[in-house]
Order: sequence, then C-alpha cells, then structure tokens
Amino acid sequence: MKRRGVQVLQDGKRAYIVIAGKINRFIPNPTFDPVIVPGCTELLFRGEIPDGVDPKSLTAVEPIHPEYRDREERLKVMDAQGLAAVLMFPTLGVGVEQGLRHDPEATAVALTAFNRWLEDDWGFAYQNRIFGAPMISLADPDAALVEIESLLARGARAVHLRPAPIPAADGPRSFGHPANDPVWSLLAEAGVPVAFHLGDSGYLTYSAAWGGASDFEPFGGRNDPLDQVLVDDRAIYDTMASMITHGVFHRHPTLRVASVENGSDWVAILAKRLRKKANQAPAYFPEDPLDVLRRNVWVTPYYEEDIPALAETIGVGHVLFGSDWPHGEGLADPVQFTKELHGFSEADIRKIMRDNVIEYLGVDSVAS
Repeated sequence: MKRRGVQVLQDGKRAYIVIAGKINRFIPNPTFDPVIVPGCTELLFRGEIPDGVDPKSLTAVEPIHPEYRDREERLKVMDAQGLAAVLMFPTLGVGVEQGLRHDPEATAVALTAFNRWLEDDWGFAYQNRIFGAPMISLADPDAALVEIESLLARGARAVHLRPAPIPAADGPRSFGHPANDPVWSLLAEAGVPVAFHLGDSGYLTYSAAWGGASDFEPFGGRNDPLDQVLVDDRAIYDTMASMITHGVFHRHPTLRVASVENGSDWVAILAKRLRKKANQAPAYFPEDPLDVLRRNVWVTPYYEEDIPALAETIGVGHVLFGSDWPHGEGLADPVQFTKELHGFSEADIRKIMRDNVIEYLGVDSVAS
C-alpha cells in the first residue's frame, strides 16, 4: 500500500503530501510550521475589514505551539480557556478520501492507519475531555463495518465521514443507498454519532465547469471567488438532503449526525425545499422531513451567522458551539462564542455551549 496510499516527500526543508503517487495540494504546508495565528482573520469572515486595510494583511503566522500536537499541553490550554472538553477533527486528513477516490481498498487501509495514529497520539476520549473523531469511508461498506466494530471496541465516541458522494468502485452512491444500511444500523444501535466535517468533497469539479479552479487549494494557488460562491456549503447541503430524502433517518431513527464547520446558512433553504418536495410527492416522505431534520441533525454554525434563525429552524437543542480553534478563521478565545448568543436565555446558552454536545455524543457527562 505504500505507493497507493499516503506518503510524505521531503525536498530540502519543504514537505509535500503524495497521495496515490500524486502531490496533493489540499494543504500546501502539511507540516503546519509555521502556522496561522488563531483568530487572526476573524474580521475578514465577519465582513468587518476597516476601510483601506488589505485583507491579506490580516493573515499572520507563527511557530507551531506544543498544545497543537501534545494532549497534555492541550489540556493545560483548555483549562486556561475555560473549556471542559473538546471535539477534535482532522485538517490534513479530510483531504485523503478525495485523493484516493479511485481506490476504495487503499482508502480503507489509509484511514485505518490514521485511526491507529489518532488513538495513540490523542485518544478517542482522553480523560473524558479530548474526543478525537476517527475517519471512515463508505466506499466499501464491508470494510467500513470491520473498522467501525474495531473502533467501537476501542472506545470511539464519534466517527467522521466526508460530506460528498460516496466514491464506490461501481460508481458514486448516495448516503441513503441500501448498501450503507448495515453501517447506519451498527452506529445507531451503538449510540455512536456521525460528524460530517468540512473537507475536500471534490466539489471544485463543479466550479471548474464554470472556469474556476480544478484543484482544491484553499490556502494558496490560483483563487477564484466564484469557487466559494458556487460550492461553499453545497456539499453538506447535498449530504443531508440525500440522507433525509433517501430515508436514512426513517430506517434508523436513533442515528445522530452533526454538521461541523460547514456553517448553517444551508439549513433554512434545505428545510424549505424538503417541505415543498414532501408536499408535492408525499409518498416518498413517510415522515415530515422537517421533523426528521430536527430529530436527527445537529449543526455548528459559524459565529458570524444568524444563530437565532438556525435555532428557530432546528430547535435550540440541536445547535452546537464550535470555535474552530486554533484556526485563523476561528475564534482566538473559544468561549467568546457566547457573545454571539444574543437573545438566548441562560438555560439555552448552557445548552448550546455544553449540554447539546453531551446529548449528541450520547455520553453521561464530560469533565466539569
């Protein structure tokens, strides 16, 4: 599997990630050293750049910190930040399945290797405070079942799936395809939720049809603003649409899923279109799709979005706090997310900041 999977190519001081024999540019600097300063581009994402300020000047880098790589150091920083617990998702890792989309066997092997590293380095539930999310692919459902059974036995509390059409050997599949049902059944019965985290979903193929970029290089290379306008949250929208429309949650009503770092603007338009289609073709919707959305789906909004509107659509109990720390577009101080919760009661703020994620994870509690 060495050449079929993921390799690191060192060229002097420069490192490259090679996937299936091809340099992968999903993350141009895979060493993350230097790394962007947490929260330095917050004004850019809020659309509040002062007049005359070049947006590029907001980006700042620094040497990587020990707490980005060491769990004991991370716990110290969490204490200082006032965080009882965190969910951690891969950054470089979410570009692997797209790079191996033509090789389901190599995909399964590579993700299994990643999960072994994650367990050794961070743990799946270290001190009941750091919850690392292992990655799985449904390209080969049988291989996914084997991996999930192993992960459950080793204490995984959540699993990560890429929001994208499943790259099966016989052609792309919906998440609602019956071939995936054994996986959904296993996760639902185990009470282990799924997280769909932003990654390389291959959607720049669609923007390329309009003259945009053909490779996903969000932090470098040739940028075309049309790329993000066209596909910014399209992958998660399509993912949730496929799961609801193709009956995943009707067949597995206790399955819990979350959208992580995909924003929340897509939720309202999805709810509107699902309700319209259910009215037009009720035979295909044995349950009200909005009820299904509110029962089975949790969402982490971006801090700059309309969080009260999201809560009105899916219910405050399904809104999750997410800071994306320590990324540049995230919050420098994660708990400052509470300042975005205008108009929410103290009880609802506690739900968003703590209680909802405990319910989503299906654990009794986390550290206080």
